[in-house]
Amino acid sequence: MQFDFTFQNYTKIYFGKTALSNLKDELKKYGNTIMLAYGKGSIKKIGLYDELIKIFKEAGKNVVEFSGIMPNPTAAKVREGINLVRENNVDFILAVGGGSTIDCVKAVSMGSANDVDFWEHFYMNYNIPEKKIPFGTLLTMVGTGSEMNGGSVVTNEDVKIKTGVVYPNMMPDFSILNPEYTYSLSKFQMVSGICDMMSHIMEQYFSVSDEDNVSDDLSEALMKNIIRNAYICVENPQDYNARSNIMWDATLALNTLIACSKKGDWEVHNIEHQISAFYDVTHGMGLAAISPSYYRFIMDYGLSKFKKFAINVFNVNPEGKTDKEIGLEGIDKLEEFFKNIGATTKLSELGVTNPEELDKIAETCYVSQGAYKVLTADDIKVILRNSL
Repeated sequence: MQFDFTFQNYTKIYFGKTALSNLKDELKKYGNTIMLAYGKGSIKKIGLYDELIKIFKEAGKNVVEFSGIMPNPTAAKVREGINLVRENNVDFILAVGGGSTIDCVKAVSMGSANDVDFWEHFYMNYNIPEKKIPFGTLLTMVGTGSEMNGGSVVTNEDVKIKTGVVYPNMMPDFSILNPEYTYSLSKFQMVSGICDMMSHIMEQYFSVSDEDNVSDDLSEALMKNIIRNAYICVENPQDYNARSNIMWDATLALNTLIACSKKGDWEVHNIEHQISAFYDVTHGMGLAAISPSYYRFIMDYGLSKFKKFAINVFNVNPEGKTDKEIGLEGIDKLEEFFKNIGATTKLSELGVTNPEELDKIAETCYVSQGAYKVLTADDIKVILRNSL
């Protein structure tokens, strides 16, 4: 049977080359003090920082800067942002960057608006935020889909836990998506984002319900579009049409649309999150390294879907083959795709090699209840070793 669902999405998207022209009007809706949140300064290199400062001045806004947000944002960085918001009475936050910056800002937004310890209250005890500081996003790296969802992933280095939460009321007020702002990304960053969005779709696709449904058909279309355009982007990173498709694929992959009537798996993400808690691993590359081994491990428990994936997404010829052979060929094609676009497909290439730490990672992973097979810690240990 298919599951009942409720669908709602709050975020307004401005997409295309003129998207930034809408920022000044959006800012009129908020108070006088804006926090500009960004990473390590790439927005200055591409001239975007100067454009934003000019828009803020024209809108009559005071600007507080929150810079240096790192990949895999830490709880300590979130606390720094919370303090800045409170000290400066910030009315609105603009997150400029990729998923890490946006996720950090979401944590800052809920943490500064509510008189609680953000980590314990929201990330450990899963209390829905009662209030938030309004925020918008301007995307310069695609992959996470954080620009149109309520998800936020933060790493607490003190306790070696990387975890995510999803709160519908933490969706951005608006997001500005201009593919041209992604041109300055390195190939490594671009490919990592592509692997991330592909994984987001597979995590929802390889889960019940498995009856013929719109969500799975949309997922297959998105995966085929990613594969086709990824090759174009690798060959010509400034192909506007391909970068546009990839950018919109990433947003649709995780804006809850294809999650309708699906439980979702998310075990690959759970495993990668704990790897990143122990190692400084780029998220998308970690997902690419784990996914083939994970899906080979669980394939027998959802064989009909893996057969469908192989045929519909990777055009595997089923003639004369068993369902298992077809499914395995599809996973092989997935791994080949990751390799062909330049993704890292082995954990050892990411510096993950210590057997004792692999065991700790396995033993501290959250185990998904929505997967085809509910794993044990021993299962995860096998998957990790097969990913080396």
